[in-house]
Amino acid sequence: MNLQIYNTLARKKEEFTPLVKGKAGMYVCGVTIYDHCHVGHARVMVVFDVIYRWLMQLGYEVNYVRNFTDVDDKIIKRANEAGIEPKTLTDEMITAFHMDMDALYCLRPTHEPRATLHMNEMIDMITQLIDQGFAYVSDRGDVLYSVRKFEGYGQLSGKKIDELESGSRVDVDRSKDDPLDFVLWKQAKSGEPAWDSPWGSGRPGWHIECSAMSCAHLGSTFDIHGGGMDLKFPHHENEIAQARAANGGAFARYWLHNGLVNINAEKMSKSLGNFFTICEVLKKYDSEVLRMFLLGTHYRSPVDFSDAALDVVKVGLDRLYETKRRLEQMKQTEQQLVTEKGLLSDAFVGAMNDDFNTPEALAEIFQTCKEINRKLDAGEGVSRQVRELTAMTSLLGIVQKDADAWFHGGANNAEVDAAWIEALIVDRNKARTERNFARADAIRDELAVRDIILEDGADGTTWKKAD
Repeated sequence: MNLQIYNTLARKKEEFTPLVKGKAGMYVCGVTIYDHCHVGHARVMVVFDVIYRWLMQLGYEVNYVRNFTDVDDKIIKRANEAGIEPKTLTDEMITAFHMDMDALYCLRPTHEPRATLHMNEMIDMITQLIDQGFAYVSDRGDVLYSVRKFEGYGQLSGKKIDELESGSRVDVDRSKDDPLDFVLWKQAKSGEPAWDSPWGSGRPGWHIECSAMSCAHLGSTFDIHGGGMDLKFPHHENEIAQARAANGGAFARYWLHNGLVNINAEKMSKSLGNFFTICEVLKKYDSEVLRMFLLGTHYRSPVDFSDAALDVVKVGLDRLYETKRRLEQMKQTEQQLVTEKGLLSDAFVGAMNDDFNTPEALAEIFQTCKEINRKLDAGEGVSRQVRELTAMTSLLGIVQKDADAWFHGGANNAEVDAAWIEALIVDRNKARTERNFARADAIRDELAVRDIILEDGADGTTWKKAD
């Protein structure tokens, strides 16, 4: 079976046919980089990491683009509270983000554009929208998108404009021609980052960022656009309206949305305060446990997060590593296991080609381990099954450690970035000199999250990993 993808736009599974034979362009909405990422973010990253891996496995040359939103009200507020520049905060958080992703075995995308480095592309797109009658400058100087001018609005989410209007009459903004119109460019406020534009100094609205960055790196029409289900409306709906109206292209041809991570049936989010950061979870559980937990439910379905659920996954991973340890003890060396990659069972391929069905793919991994153990007990050869197991686990990013390290190493964290820590210590010393103790304490807390202990002495500040 060829690769079938559930396309949110079509509301059905469709065979994946790329725009250019042998190539695939994929854009995934990244994070607003003002704080540590939580498990909900981890799901997006792990899901699309597996999709990225599978597209490459099928032989596609993949251009995978995942952005950073590095200018936003939350970023400005957090930076002001810490007494630092927004860029200092976002640089720190991007480093922390990469540490989390590396720990989860997520491959780096082809491109990771930052919003602040694509202002020209955003201004150009907004200019096109104004010129073509889809946007206007309001009385107070903001540039707004005229939703009713775009005939296809609501196609992705299934929402109708009349229904949206009936729900938007509370707190009407008098500067808008229509309550549904949304901001493309907002006028600068005192003390906030701003960029020059034809409409005065200001900064972009959130939605225009992804439309501009995706088209800049993938063209006006590309293959796949992904993100969490919570972004389907209004963010992705607005992206479509902007990009299609500005460029005349089809924009993304396949829309993929992963289900949310819930706690007690509520979406995990920072705004609700019911979240666990990735680095907090990795203090207690190995990153492979979290990764396999996230792959144990089909990506389009919601998943309920709990310690009990992770404990169950840990037991399953122990079974897989028991098989790996048995093979290692029987002279099936790690080098042999690595060099014999490349053989996949029909069941595994069928599962992954059926809209990236990782639960079924995991079931095939467990079945293969069961078969390996049966054959070993019977004294039969297992070369083919070992090759299958190695290839399957590699593609899902699990069972990647030495078996002895798994059973004796405990939970793992991302590798310590010494240069990052030293830079934060310099920043903290500067804050203490300036008597900005709130910032100094925030840096200490930031490092404590990663089990980094600071020790202040006569010769300066040193650091060490907690025992």
